[in-house]
Amino acid sequence: MDIIDSPKHGSIIYHPSILPRHRGASAINWTLIMGDKKAGFSVFWADDGLDTGPILLQRSCDVEPNDTVDALYNRFLFPEGIKAMVEAVQLIADGKAPRIPQPEEGATYEGIQKKENAEISWDQSAEVLHNWIRGHDKVPGAWTEINGQMVTFYGSTLLNSSVPPGEPLEIKGAKKPGLVTKNGLVLFGNDGKALMVRNLQFEDGKMIPASQYFSAGETSVVELTAEEVKVAETIKVIWAGILSNVPIIEDSTDFFKSGASSMDVARLVEEIRQKCGGLQLQNEDVYMATKFEDFIQKVVRKLRGEDQEAELVVDYVSKEVNEMMVKMPYQCFINGQFTDADDGKTYDTINPTDGSTICKVSYASLADVDKAVAAAKDAFENGEWGRMNARERGRLMYRLADLLEENQEELATIEALDSGAVYTLALKTHIGMSVQTFRYFAGWCDKIQGSTIPINQARPNRNLTFTKKEPLGVCAIIIPWNYPLMMLAWKSAACLAAGNTLVLKPAQVTPLTALKFAELSVKAGFPKGVINIIPGSGGIAGQRLSEHPDIRKLGFTGSTPIGKQIMKSCAVSNLKKVSLELGGKSPLIIFNDCELEKAVRMGMGAVFFNKGENCIAAGRLFVEESIHDEFVTRVVEEIKKMKIGDPLDRSTDHGPQNHKAHLEKLLQYCETGVKEGATLVYGGRQVQRPGFFMEPTVFTDVEDHMYLAKEESFGPIMVISKFQNGDIDGVLQRANNTEYGLASGVFTRDINKAMYVSEKLEAGTVFINTYNKTDVAAPFGGVKQSGFGKDLGEEALNEYLKTKTVTLEY
Repeated sequence: MDIIDSPKHGSIIYHPSILPRHRGASAINWTLIMGDKKAGFSVFWADDGLDTGPILLQRSCDVEPNDTVDALYNRFLFPEGIKAMVEAVQLIADGKAPRIPQPEEGATYEGIQKKENAEISWDQSAEVLHNWIRGHDKVPGAWTEINGQMVTFYGSTLLNSSVPPGEPLEIKGAKKPGLVTKNGLVLFGNDGKALMVRNLQFEDGKMIPASQYFSAGETSVVELTAEEVKVAETIKVIWAGILSNVPIIEDSTDFFKSGASSMDVARLVEEIRQKCGGLQLQNEDVYMATKFEDFIQKVVRKLRGEDQEAELVVDYVSKEVNEMMVKMPYQCFINGQFTDADDGKTYDTINPTDGSTICKVSYASLADVDKAVAAAKDAFENGEWGRMNARERGRLMYRLADLLEENQEELATIEALDSGAVYTLALKTHIGMSVQTFRYFAGWCDKIQGSTIPINQARPNRNLTFTKKEPLGVCAIIIPWNYPLMMLAWKSAACLAAGNTLVLKPAQVTPLTALKFAELSVKAGFPKGVINIIPGSGGIAGQRLSEHPDIRKLGFTGSTPIGKQIMKSCAVSNLKKVSLELGGKSPLIIFNDCELEKAVRMGMGAVFFNKGENCIAAGRLFVEESIHDEFVTRVVEEIKKMKIGDPLDRSTDHGPQNHKAHLEKLLQYCETGVKEGATLVYGGRQVQRPGFFMEPTVFTDVEDHMYLAKEESFGPIMVISKFQNGDIDGVLQRANNTEYGLASGVFTRDINKAMYVSEKLEAGTVFINTYNKTDVAAPFGGVKQSGFGKDLGEEALNEYLKTKTVTLEY
């Protein structure tokens, strides 16, 4: 309780409740215990009573279903309380401070709750039980009797999804046994609804994850290396400094039974971080291993990374496919854990090869987005990640790249199932380039640096000015469905290398490799909260990300209309930094002096690569008149050789389109082309087989005013326009007559002509006598309405960094 004392004006007091309700020292706790829908604080004039003085001002906020005391304090009571106290002081100084008498109606007084009064009464609804447990979290702790001893519950959440399987646990007074599951201890109210608690604490002070109730004593003892023995000796000295009343720290010495308090826990954690190479423990680690021997075992497991892997609980959907067992996570990944959506909603993700449902995936709600952002913010501001040196950050990224490579066959199989990508292409490009991207940016981590700048001296003194490159904070990334893992890698690798944390929303129709990536990030050792993956819709999760005030940067790949909406939301919310990779209508100019065989092969790749679902696909081919007919004939001949079929078949050239709605859009695109008078030379139809297959398609005689000449298909549709022999400037004018500017290409043996054309083409990338040749070291991005900002290369780092200028005088 903070008191500002002023002899002239009197004293004002900040109180964490909406007075007159919950007067007393445990006001925040009772707000939760009583299930109040509103929390808040009051600034009131002090008197000699018990929080009964006149009100100066009050503020309130909604209480979320799973809010804790800490959550309310961090989200509202602390930041808004500071603002309110400043406002109150100003009102007093201006002579405008009100004195509103407190009503007695509805007044309550709650003193400090004692442990004996915090026992759980079980004949109540799940919500009431949940409120009782979360309201008593930390101090004094809600408890019950299990197997003859007092057990205290911590970390309660309401269970909105189905009850997971588990082992029954008899609880005294409870009408229905609890269930020890791999996620925690499930408890039941008298209304049949359920809640889950995360941690349990026993009478001796030892705390364990509730999921380990039946296996708490089964952990094998690890043998310490020589280096780990030195760490143990350092920690023993720290314990001895805190437990000064204990002559000798032995293996059996109990931290709390030797007189340590909660303040000593904070000291222990900070001293270990300072003296043991930055090792970051959590307060819960101390409560879960109170004896010195157990504590050292926990520290060593954390040093080895074993504890992180053991703590990760993954519910997989498993399928025997492609001669392997594929294991796919399907839940939201928030703060290092896989979890159901807050409201329990799911949706089906579909296999485009046959239209069947692969599995149900969590459908992230607004609450899930907020949790993910809060986790990312905490990891950046308070977690190990924010204190980690750049070289260690690079080590984690290298390790993640190795894990992606070790699991490349499984990842490519998931990509084929979820997006329809041909397996061999997924292996080489979707996954292969993802591995290369993480390795490339891992190498950049310890090479991000500012510069020293000579400035005019302020004589007789001297000045030093230098710049620092610093991470932005929490970044949001929204990726498309055509290259699910590769687009994730292109953006998140640069984001992480710069030191940011992230919340990523995969495309709703292709979430599975992103969730598998989340699993691998934990195995690589990334701290909790650094990477968060929230599957769901753009209209809900994506929109919330663009509006969220705690996000400092948003990177988006997708359509131009959605990009415009995102940019507007980012500006209105908090003017967050934005990079956009949007639509394209990339021109490919083929001159008559080209190497025709190569131009045909590369031209087909420019259009049909990845089923045409390629942001830089050649949206329009301009072929010089003298070679036009031969070019078209050769293209059709090559198309007829292409094998359309199962993307997992190694001989398949062309797989299914990504999803049904997209296939229908492509068929409509072809119908429009025919109606406008373009010549359909080949294809234009759905393949008569299960799934979302479309024939590779060729249109000729496409004139500049036609829909096909202006709009992107994002599919396997080659749009060919003829241009007059020798008319270089004319074809350039036609090629640039578009609002898009992502990529472009030219085929010619004349290097002077090639360089001239490359200078005149209005695009972020120009390919000369090649196409689709992207590399992790080369910056990638568009101009005009294809967006701004760069992925890949050193320039991509600047999208996720800010520059600070420091000037000192000496």
